[in-house]
Amino acid sequence: MELNLSRVDYLHGGSSFPNCIKILPTFSEDKAQHRLVVANREGNVQVVGWGKSEVITICRFNLGTLISALSLGGAVGTAKDKIFLASGNMIRGFTKKGKLFLEFDTNLAESIQNMFVTGSHLLVCGKNVYNQYEDCQDTGFYVSDDEITAVLALQVDKVGKLVPVISCRDRTLKVMDKAKVRYLFHLDGIPTALGLFNGDGGDIGSDVLVGSSDGCLCLVSIGDESAILRWTHDTETSAGVTCVDFYDVTANGGKELLVGFDDGTVQVYGIDGDDYQLVPPRLLFSQTCNESVTGITGGIFGADNFEEVLVVTYSGWVYGLTTETIDKKIRVDDGTFSISVDTRQKLEKLRHSDIIIIYRTEIDDLQERVIQERDKYQTATQTASSGFSVVPFFKVNDKMVLNREDASYLLTIEVESPIDTILIQSDVPIDLLDVERNSAVVSYSECEPDSGNFLLVTFRCQANTTRIEVRLRTIEGQHGTVRAYVTPRILPKCCQVRTFSVKSLSLHVRSHGFDVNRPYNTLKINGTFSAVEMHSWLSNCIPEMPARAPSSGEAAITFLSTFFDTILHCTFSKGTAEFKSDNVSTISILKDWITKEATNKKINLDIDCEFNDESVLHTLQLIRPKLDGYLSLTKQVALIEALKEIQAHDPDFEKILSSEYKYILNNADKLKAMHKRQPNYLDRLFGMITDLYIDKHKYNGINVKSRVPQLMEVLDKQNFDALVDFFQAPIYETRGSYI
Repeated sequence: MELNLSRVDYLHGGSSFPNCIKILPTFSEDKAQHRLVVANREGNVQVVGWGKSEVITICRFNLGTLISALSLGGAVGTAKDKIFLASGNMIRGFTKKGKLFLEFDTNLAESIQNMFVTGSHLLVCGKNVYNQYEDCQDTGFYVSDDEITAVLALQVDKVGKLVPVISCRDRTLKVMDKAKVRYLFHLDGIPTALGLFNGDGGDIGSDVLVGSSDGCLCLVSIGDESAILRWTHDTETSAGVTCVDFYDVTANGGKELLVGFDDGTVQVYGIDGDDYQLVPPRLLFSQTCNESVTGITGGIFGADNFEEVLVVTYSGWVYGLTTETIDKKIRVDDGTFSISVDTRQKLEKLRHSDIIIIYRTEIDDLQERVIQERDKYQTATQTASSGFSVVPFFKVNDKMVLNREDASYLLTIEVESPIDTILIQSDVPIDLLDVERNSAVVSYSECEPDSGNFLLVTFRCQANTTRIEVRLRTIEGQHGTVRAYVTPRILPKCCQVRTFSVKSLSLHVRSHGFDVNRPYNTLKINGTFSAVEMHSWLSNCIPEMPARAPSSGEAAITFLSTFFDTILHCTFSKGTAEFKSDNVSTISILKDWITKEATNKKINLDIDCEFNDESVLHTLQLIRPKLDGYLSLTKQVALIEALKEIQAHDPDFEKILSSEYKYILNNADKLKAMHKRQPNYLDRLFGMITDLYIDKHKYNGINVKSRVPQLMEVLDKQNFDALVDFFQAPIYETRGSYI
């Protein structure tokens, strides 16, 4: 990293929404200070600047309703100094001084979630509906099968026409032409943030930067008939990208890439100006705060001539990462602190300021009133009073996202106020994995067999903790519900419940590739069901199904198992459906689920299964690297203490060690951490292999559960060839250890 930035806190507002901060352009060629536009969900908007020592409010207004989107606009070729705000299905425009000049009712059936303004064009998106307007006149709309996550348009003055681009949860970019999809571009991850590269689309205005839910960045060049993926960059964090921007932070004449993540990470990347389409960006700076980042931009705010990165967090904190050197207290040998003369003069001036004395008096009065009201409330609750207590409302930002890398779910819960406790309850078998950033005290409770609970765990959070992460691993074939009971540190005590569904094929994600050369098992279903009913059944079984049933009445969707890398291909329409998978267990789970759903609706089905015997060996070969890798890791961890003990008694012992043993000693902590993060991993692999063996013979009408103990004996020997022989041996065969 080559960039040093220091944090400076500026102000605090209410709960923020994505991209809720913008920099207003200046008309001076000098490095003059910028003004910020900051909005929150409660409808408060303020334009602020920086005085000598505090934030100065230029204007402030309240829309009275929840704000969901903020954008800057202006005529093509002029500065974007007009403020556009979306609230419900209304668009309002304000000048930089807060004067209302536009109030436009879009008449959308959905609330606006995303908005982009370019010249006289206005692009707005609800959850599934995209609309575009020109001079407030409706010029077209599009209904997406899946949820829309972001929208932008290429610069008209560069490409010569309006080219909107919308991103959807089905891992696609949709390039539009007059509100119709011109073509699709497939992505590996779910796109969560879009930005014009370099702020203007690059050299010819067609380059778009895409941030995804798995923390990856990619550059896509939008063409007339197709798009080109220039590069993909892994940011080495599994958190989702929430916002991107470009600004010349280093003042070297070229803009840097600014990225915010939902785990609180802020990153600054350097860009190769000449070969930016070929060379991925390089990391210059990284910092993590305790809250998710909802907005990021670059500018000059706190001090003249000093560039900085301005960040907004979920609870509304606005802070800057400035290039200015901030004086810090330095402890010297005699136990005193030394500070600069300039800082000392500022402190003396503030200490004797009448304003500070007034503020201090007001704070003392407020603290005393709070104590009195709290005592009054406590007394009222303990007596037979006619009064009543109102449960306070608090916002919870929560999500449970499947991490494709390790096939586990990351459950994230974030609250505006500090969290006291979180209780996780599950009625489906799940494993709780270790999270390094989680500093809460964890307490497990035993579950009674008849209670229907498989997991009860309490997290007691430390003071001022507003965000917590919990990593879970599910078992395919098991479906149920995970509930989180969130209790913040507010009075009166209250709790909110958040519910997350665990689906039967919970470890599958959407994919765009279908390898026709794999050995597939086929499930064919015919019946009196509609396409909408089949879509509903699959939505309750597989994650990342489109939110809406296909408008054409026919659908072809492919999924990938994050654990095995096996494929599930689904095609269905009214009255017919066909499913192909190279994992027979996937077909078995899907068949059982659809049969149950159809039985509940009293729909008769005609089911035909075609089993491919080669698929079993194919699946075992896909499992083998994971099995061998974990067994090797377990052996290495088991050798660490013995090697360290010998090394302590014989310092020259390391000289005669093999390269394998040297690697174990040099990476002992890393190996232990990897092993600790994957509890019960071997049991999970053995369980899936057992299910594969049972499902293989289920199609032949044979119950082989009595042979599971023999299978476990083979697995314990850790011999893959013996495992293959056991799978291929006929049931009636009685040789060797198969008896």
